[in-house]
Amino acid sequence: MSKTVITYGTFDLFHIGHLRLLQRLRALGDKLIVGVSTDEFNALKNKTSSICFEDRIEIISGLKCVDMVIPENDWQQKKRDIEKYSADILGMGEDWQGKFDHLSSECEVVYLPRTTGISSTKIKQNLSILGPEHREEFKKALEVISNLVDNLS
Repeated sequence: MSKTVITYGTFDLFHIGHLRLLQRLRALGDKLIVGVSTDEFNALKNKTSSICFEDRIEIISGLKCVDMVIPENDWQQKKRDIEKYSADILGMGEDWQGKFDHLSSECEVVYLPRTTGISSTKIKQNLSILGPEHREEFKKALEVISNLVDNLS
């Protein structure tokens, strides 16, 4: 019998912690569905993404461990999606510990440990300390890296 795992997140400034979390969640089942928070939903949560929703969806969709990507529009959606997609497991990072226990009557709820030393918040903090004189250099370096990756594809 196949198992479906569902998870949600903003996935801004995609990093190794995001990848490892999604890989571990996929290992819990046969199918992984990922809800990506829309920019509008993030605004309701008082969050601002550095990467637009469309790009975040494209990044997550390109991962081997992800079978389906859906937009996350509101807090109540999780219960509806668990039913709609017959999810067996709702998996979240441990920073959400206990926040979704009320859904345990719908499916198994698991909280996985975060990858130590990395988070989108930490990356944003590190970038914010760059002085204006370094920001342009950093943008140019990102463009060079992006072009290298494009040429490898």
